[in-house]
Amino acid sequence: MVIDMMHRMTNVLDREEYIEQAYFFRTMRERLETRMPTQQILDHLPEEILSTTRLPIAVQFIGAEVKHTGLLSSGFVKLPHYFTPFQAFVVRNTEDEKKKFSVEIGLLILEREAQYRSGTPTPAGLFVYEFEALSRNRLGYDEGLRCMRQDAFFDDAWRGYFDMVNRQVGVVDFADLVYVRSELYVLDQRRLDPGYDVPVPVLFGEKEGKIAKANRGRDPLYLFAALQRQLGYPEVPRSRPKDDPVAQLEAVKVKMRELEIRIKLLEGEVKGRVDLSEFMAKPELLQRPDDVE
Repeated sequence: MVIDMMHRMTNVLDREEYIEQAYFFRTMRERLETRMPTQQILDHLPEEILSTTRLPIAVQFIGAEVKHTGLLSSGFVKLPHYFTPFQAFVVRNTEDEKKKFSVEIGLLILEREAQYRSGTPTPAGLFVYEFEALSRNRLGYDEGLRCMRQDAFFDDAWRGYFDMVNRQVGVVDFADLVYVRSELYVLDQRRLDPGYDVPVPVLFGEKEGKIAKANRGRDPLYLFAALQRQLGYPEVPRSRPKDDPVAQLEAVKVKMRELEIRIKLLEGEVKGRVDLSEFMAKPELLQRPDDVE
């Protein structure tokens, strides 16, 4: 019944859905960072999410799938008319042991994407954001672009462009892939030939074209950063290296909590009354968290 309800949805949602999705991804990420169990987070979150949206039903279904399969991505995959294939793709990659792609970074990517969609998103802005997420985290262009093209936010012209990018990425400079489909390219061609006929739909504006043209032959990350600075494109989060000061501070905090727990146990043992009830209720406190990159 729940699946039937969700399958009647479109994945181009109302603004309030994306606002609540951003809250869901942010809250889940923050609570996972405190070592709170995934199932416990999913059990509580539906009560916090705006009940006039469809997200509480989706979260309940994800929780049921986690209990059944042990995979967070399972619920996303089975709700393709609510969560986009790209969202499911990102979560699925956090569960791939071969990739150093943490669930915290994955959820932060989805949080910022949902925030962008809740405003005034453009197909160009969403494409560049998702493409940079693939590039920066080495998630794989082939499957990633296939998932992106299934999003109803993109029309047939964009879906054809995704196919072209998938064929040319790594062969043709990404800045060129943007420039040749921009309004600036058309203007440049018509200066040379006033009768120039545009063979394919224009997908990027003149400003995007100028920025792309200025970054031809350079690292694509410079192009992404310029689009973010100049046009307000959403910024893809970066994984923190282990030697990053912020990451080191978080590791110190975790070790301090571990030491506090051990000291309490030792004090109780000396006094002859060890109370393990607190730790039995929160077994995650006794677990050593994995390093988060």
